[in-house]
Order: sequence, then C-alpha cells, then structure tokens
Amino acid sequence: MTDQPRTPPATPRACPICGKPVEQAFRPFCSPRCRDVDLNRWLTGRYVVPGREDDEEDPE
Repeated sequence: MTDQPRTPPATPRACPICGKPVEQAFRPFCSPRCRDVDLNRWLTGRYVVPGREDDEEDPE
C-alpha cells in the first residue's frame, strides 16, 4: 500500500457578485441575475482592461 498525498476537497466557490454558492448551470455565478449584472458592468465600462499608452483605437 502506497501512501499518496491527499488532495484537499475542492472548496465551494462563491459568486463574485453576491457571494452566494455557485450554481453549475450559471458558473461562475449563482443565477442569471448575477450573470447579467456582471455583463452590464462590462458593457457600461465599469470594468476596464487597461491597455498600453501607445495603443490606438482607430489606427489610420
């Protein structure tokens, strides 16, 4: 019998919007509402991925 290291059980994830447990169908969120809240934050510019200063939006 070999002693293999045990991996700890996966910790339940929390919804990044409200903190409730994640539902597999809406992963990584808990519901369609939280998924839509996150999408709205991206679409309204609340979340921004920074770019480099030399990036141009419309190079000509």
